[in-house]
Amino acid sequence: MKIIFGLGNPADEYGGTRHNVGFAVLDSYADEKGAQFQLKTKYKALIAETEIADEKVLLVKPTTYYNLVGESLRSLLDFYKLEPAEVLVVHDDLALPFGTLRTRIGGSDAGSNGLKSIIQHGAEASARLRIGITNELRSRMDDADFVLSRFSGDEAKALSDLRPKIAEIIDDFIADDFDHTTHR
Repeated sequence: MKIIFGLGNPADEYGGTRHNVGFAVLDSYADEKGAQFQLKTKYKALIAETEIADEKVLLVKPTTYYNLVGESLRSLLDFYKLEPAEVLVVHDDLALPFGTLRTRIGGSDAGSNGLKSIIQHGAEASARLRIGITNELRSRMDDADFVLSRFSGDEAKALSDLRPKIAEIIDDFIADDFDHTTHR
């Protein structure tokens, strides 16, 4: 079993923001796989279940705010008796230029409150798919305002164009063929 865990904020007002790129990725991936999200309050999450290559996969969008997502992940790991290595966290990254994809296993929180929460709840060794969100506006805004800003039309199109590559990375993780050192 694998968990694909997208980071974002649950309220509608955050849809389309840079901070919610993890949710957008999971929405797209779930659509591609024909999976439907359902509220699972026990796990503080919206969860879509699917099977890919004979592997049960949970696509998870926590319903906590970004800085508390570790609570949701911990409840899933405990219930299903999974290890952090069976989790791929999909999240935005301020340190990467817009559209850059990088993968890794574990590491620091790099200033991300979502990753800080995940680490505090014992899942530091999870795999990560980092999606760069930085553009020239970042230098003119504080970080909080920037991550809560919306993508431009051109950026939204560019993200849409990245979806096949992102889906390939997720599929590789599910198939235990995750190359965590590659800059994509």
